[in-house]
Parts: sequence; C-alpha cells; structure tokens
Amino acid sequence: MSAILRIALPLTLWLAGFSAVYGLHGLVCSGGWPGGRLLLIAGAGAVLALQLGLLLALRSRRFGDPARFVRGTSLLLAVVALVATLWTLIPVAVTSTCLPPG
Repeated sequence: MSAILRIALPLTLWLAGFSAVYGLHGLVCSGGWPGGRLLLIAGAGAVLALQLGLLLALRSRRFGDPARFVRGTSLLLAVVALVATLWTLIPVAVTSTCLPPG
C-alpha cells in the first residue's frame, strides 16, 4: 500500500459510506420499504466495521507505513474518519427522519 493510499483511504471510505447510507436513506424514505430501518442499521454497521478494520490495519506492521510522519498522519485520519462515521451515520440509523408526504 502506498503512502498516498494510506493517507487518503480513511476519509475516502467515510465519504463513500456516508454517500451510500444517505442514498439508501433516501430510497427507504421515498419507497416506504418495509424493513428499511434494518437496512440502514446494517449499512451503518458495515461502514463502521470497515472503518475500524482500516484503523487496525494501519496500526499493523504489514499495512502500516515505516515512515513516522505517514504512519502518524494515516492513523490520525483513520481516527477522525471513524469519529466522523459515528457522528454522521448513527443518527440516520437509529432515528426516524422520514418526513410524511404532503
């Protein structure tokens, strides 16, 4: 894994997960899908698991960068992305935010 990928991947994963879960939220709200809440919870859980897995991978010797600056920066960004994922996806997954038609 290159240094650029180590630095860019955490926030890119957050952006992709954020977009996917909010897109799913729009589909659930527009279609009135039964079980839509479970899909949102599963989607948010999957993104959280991926973020946590990435953080653990970047801490390992195999995927971590030998350069101290890149390692520290990638770990900091992985923590920031994990917190951002929690902050932005948990409310969507656990609250009902669909507005009634009208």
